[in-house]
Amino acid sequence: MSEPLAFREPARTALLLMDLQNDFIHPDGAYARGGATSEAIAALPAKLIPLAEAVRAKGGWVVSTHFTLVPGRDGEPFISAHLAQVRPFLRRGDFVPGSWGHDVVEELLPIDIRIEKIAFSAFYMSRLEWIIRKTGIDTLIAGGIVTNGGVASTVRDAHVRDLHTVVLEDGCAAFSDALHTTAIEALRPVATVATIAEVMAAWEAV
Repeated sequence: MSEPLAFREPARTALLLMDLQNDFIHPDGAYARGGATSEAIAALPAKLIPLAEAVRAKGGWVVSTHFTLVPGRDGEPFISAHLAQVRPFLRRGDFVPGSWGHDVVEELLPIDIRIEKIAFSAFYMSRLEWIIRKTGIDTLIAGGIVTNGGVASTVRDAHVRDLHTVVLEDGCAAFSDALHTTAIEALRPVATVATIAEVMAAWEAV
């Protein structure tokens, strides 16, 4: 681990729940409709609920990121070429801001701050960094999907911003165990990697 697992002030810590949205995870969401499902991904909300509750109880922040397909003329979404190629089932109405599919899964509510994102990194062209500076957050606990995509990109961007970041090894998932494991190992030089149980224990010690 690049830094010891310890938390200084709850109010300066945020649990960053990345892209745990209905359109990604719920059986009625866009990805389930397209057959892009994963048991490991579907299991994440239940695993993360106790940590989210613990963070809230001590005055920490619960922040969710929301992958967004921005609707253009006539409601047709802007979809990048690479995404359209790997997820051809995406269509009008998916991941629309303010929609049910765009929101975080119900089990993880309430959320303190929601961040719309349009690319892998939650820092890219979003208000996340502005929110972090305004709230005084200096520590992120990162969980969500996918480990090798949004999680990895966001954690690396947090590192270059001098934010202490803890990656939840069992609180992230990808569409294969191999991708998840490889991504976690690659993040060790830039973040502290720990299990949910280890983070819970360190959090209770604050």
